[in-house]
Amino acid sequence: MSAGSTVSTTYLELSQEDGGAHKFYEVSVDAQVVTVRYGRIGAAGQTQTTTFPSAAKARAAAAKKVGEKVRKGYEPAVPGRRAPRSVTRRQVASAPSTARAVAPVLWRFGTGSSAFGIHVDDDRCWVGNQSGDVFTLDHEGSVLARFSLPDGVKCLVADDFWIYAGCDDGRVYDLSSKLPFAAYDIAADVDIFWLDIHEGVLDVSDREGRLTVIDHEDEHQWSRRSQGDHAWMVRADDRAVYHGHHQGVTAYAPDGSGELWHTPTSGGVLFGWQEDDTVYAGTAHRVVQRLSKATGAVEATYACDSSVYSCATAPGGRFVFAGDAASSVYCFDRDGTRLWKLGTGGGSALSMQYRDERLYLVTTDGSLVCVDASEAAVAAAQQGSVPVVRDVKLAAALPTYTPATTATAVATVAQPPAGAVVVECVQDNGRLRVHVVSGGYEESWNVQFPRAIRVPGARYVVDALHPAAGGFYRVRGEIRRLL
Repeated sequence: MSAGSTVSTTYLELSQEDGGAHKFYEVSVDAQVVTVRYGRIGAAGQTQTTTFPSAAKARAAAAKKVGEKVRKGYEPAVPGRRAPRSVTRRQVASAPSTARAVAPVLWRFGTGSSAFGIHVDDDRCWVGNQSGDVFTLDHEGSVLARFSLPDGVKCLVADDFWIYAGCDDGRVYDLSSKLPFAAYDIAADVDIFWLDIHEGVLDVSDREGRLTVIDHEDEHQWSRRSQGDHAWMVRADDRAVYHGHHQGVTAYAPDGSGELWHTPTSGGVLFGWQEDDTVYAGTAHRVVQRLSKATGAVEATYACDSSVYSCATAPGGRFVFAGDAASSVYCFDRDGTRLWKLGTGGGSALSMQYRDERLYLVTTDGSLVCVDASEAAVAAAQQGSVPVVRDVKLAAALPTYTPATTATAVATVAQPPAGAVVVECVQDNGRLRVHVVSGGYEESWNVQFPRAIRVPGARYVVDALHPAAGGFYRVRGEIRRLL
């Protein structure tokens, strides 16, 4: 607090009984400094601080902010009196498999809690569970590292090099470097069901059937409410955002200008996958349907024996895989002919990914499972010959990383290392932005940067910057504060 000053604080809440908004907004004025804190009721929320030329201008700005919120329905409240609203935990059933044979599982890693998030790239396998743990493993099952996030992980998605985890606390965490951080803070009334990210633009689908689009500066771009609720699918590319819900799949223009097409599916959509020209929707009515991205027309149907919790394809859609509610996994050819059905040997697959003749599953019992999906291995499994499953154990001294929540969590450096890039936090029309200081970059572009560690006037050193299609830079590698 400034010497001789008195802090004035206004606390507001907006809570709708029909399951809508449940959020708070707090404005504090200390002399020339205005601090705004906002988020879900019961959570710490996000904080923004702005310094004004005079105390009078600070008070005027604070009054304006409070007035805007009151006009939107916020009311004065007492912090802590209204209980936090619980987020949706996906309740799924998992029956024993009816398949005659068990899949050729190579290895299995138990995460300790039901798992939804999976991503497999050239170097690692990523799995995120309902306890907020994200583990990385190599392709042979050795555990490499652990990220401990504040709440349950709904999904893991990748955007080129960058890996993101959507969590039940309403935030999306960047896990691409040693220091994970909250890259996006979703609106407090959005209950994340699934997300996708394309060129730094985040697409979020939620319980109410809404699609919310947020840019690289964590600023709301547009939102649409689809015809159905419980939207468990969202996939994005340059042409559209594909939104799956209990009434089918709807495609929207990337800029939110309108609906491109809507296709009713055979049952509510429980999972989605995409290839270059097609999207795949796994449904509650026991099928996967392949839809044309151009028109939404159903091109093929893949029939399973129970509700489809997940699906994936080999490159180009040569093979289509599905996981059902009865702990079975299927393989179809492109046209829909079932090639095999095998038991997972554990729970039902809540998400999956195919890579190099292997099928990776995350299941209701919290396991990451690696299945040999080669033709020879599947043929042997159908004859009852499967490998002995190797159960992976945690390493005794496993590196564990937690998100950076304050500026002090960042390592410091006295001089920029050779080849590093220097960036600076600056005030820009009342917002704290990050711009490039080093030469050879576009000076007018912003840098996507963790909000929690931004300090006005501070300079930081990053390993590299990469341009994104939207006209901004993305950080790659470690972030250090320059002393």
